[in-house]
Amino acid sequence: MSNLLLVTGISGFIGRYVARHFIEQGWSVVGIDNSPPENAPLANLKAYHRLQLPDSTLATLIASYSPQVFVHCAGRASVGSSITDPASDFYGNTLLTFEVLNTLRVNAPQCKFIYLSSAAVYGNPQSLPISEEHLPFPISPYGFHKLQGEQLCLEFSKVYGIATASARIFSAYGPGIRRQVMWDICHKAIFQDSITLQGTGQESRDFIHALEIAKALFIIANKAPMQGEVYNLGTGIEVTIAELAELLLEALDYQGSLKFDGEISAGNPLNWQAEITKMQALGFQPGVPLKQGVRTFANWCRAELVGL
Repeated sequence: MSNLLLVTGISGFIGRYVARHFIEQGWSVVGIDNSPPENAPLANLKAYHRLQLPDSTLATLIASYSPQVFVHCAGRASVGSSITDPASDFYGNTLLTFEVLNTLRVNAPQCKFIYLSSAAVYGNPQSLPISEEHLPFPISPYGFHKLQGEQLCLEFSKVYGIATASARIFSAYGPGIRRQVMWDICHKAIFQDSITLQGTGQESRDFIHALEIAKALFIIANKAPMQGEVYNLGTGIEVTIAELAELLLEALDYQGSLKFDGEISAGNPLNWQAEITKMQALGFQPGVPLKQGVRTFANWCRAELVGL
């Protein structure tokens, strides 16, 4: 009998990659999301349930499927929105994570729970690269709420013995993401003769392809002690936004001009680079070079936006 994975937020960017990777490894996958079925990745899923979480139906589903692993991809994922509407972010992240963990505690206490956290918990780090031991110092409601979710995982591990782990994802990218810096650059490059981007260009991120995230989560599910600990998910490589823009514009054969407006938006850290030795100790090794990943992403964007 194959292992069963339950994924919340399966129609989202990372949820789709997670489902595909576990299926490729021979697992059965049940998906939960609030999207209509036509927007869900139904191919090869054991089942898809349309729910707006929290929903009491989740308890019934968990009890009937008895999953071995639960990957919680549902939640809000916008720093800007968290600043303008902290209540929705709190309910969609912190509170929802509590509801899900508590439902698991009652209906499938033996199930492993992996929480998608974010490097946003670090805020502006004191030094790079950032290890998991670095003190969290969020600078947005989103970052605070992700940290609260991690604390809940630790609570349910320590008090109730639920196997939990949190993955602090750095800057995720890949075909399917229609927001954030790479999408923004491609969108402007395809439709505009000149591009203006926020910031100075010297802000930096650690970009990790969603394929790598899915691989890492599978490794955590199978090899991690899962006692409420946290893991950085990145590549360990720092890339400035100016360098990233150059790679993308080259991939798109862009001939126009590029400039930066010098404005830093609230809640956005300046520089990030992950220390990934903790994941490497479990056997994770990032395998998608940024140049290759960026080219694939640029081609996908072009196909999405102009159909070529």
